[in-house]
Amino acid sequence: MVLIAPSILSADFGNLKKEIVSLTEAGADLIHIDVMDGHYVPNLTFGPGIVRQIRPYTSLPLDVHLMVDNPDQMINWFSGAGADIITVHAEVCPHLDRTLSLIRDCGKKAGVSLNPSTSEKVLEYVLDRLDLILVMTVNPGFGGQAFIESQLEKIARIKSMIGDRDIKIEVDGGINPMTSAECIAAGADILVAGTSVFAGGEYKKNMDALR
Repeated sequence: MVLIAPSILSADFGNLKKEIVSLTEAGADLIHIDVMDGHYVPNLTFGPGIVRQIRPYTSLPLDVHLMVDNPDQMINWFSGAGADIITVHAEVCPHLDRTLSLIRDCGKKAGVSLNPSTSEKVLEYVLDRLDLILVMTVNPGFGGQAFIESQLEKIARIKSMIGDRDIKIEVDGGINPMTSAECIAAGADILVAGTSVFAGGEYKKNMDALR
């Protein structure tokens, strides 16, 4: 069954402990943390302190997505704060193989994210360093954007590239019950969703609808 990773970008930051506990009890599979630096993307969100604060309140994997210009510098910060998965953007990693090695040397699972305009071909020579591939189905930086349909073909191509490797395909952006079905059909293993999970406070019902 597809896994659901609620993005806390849509959570109530004034009640973050309660939100994390509620998501865990409602059946979330991972907690997705969108780290934005105000440079690589035009928004500013979380630092490692937030990861450290929420770590005691869930046993779920903390899935940290670094939308930043300097991921190599931040890997140790978020690893030490309690991240389980650290995903970097291929577009900002001139030495992607080295960056993925840094993540794995910290004992964490390593992921690469691709923007909508980025070809999956950049993954060809680092597949054996990967645990996760994150396909952005919106342009990164803000929640609530419309799903970009062209990324479905990319998901399918990545599924073919992976072959029998144990690599998960994660999809992030514009995920709702209709687009989730399309992503699952194309080969997605993990769905990141913010708005559609938190809508109306009915977390379990919303996540079941995405599955």
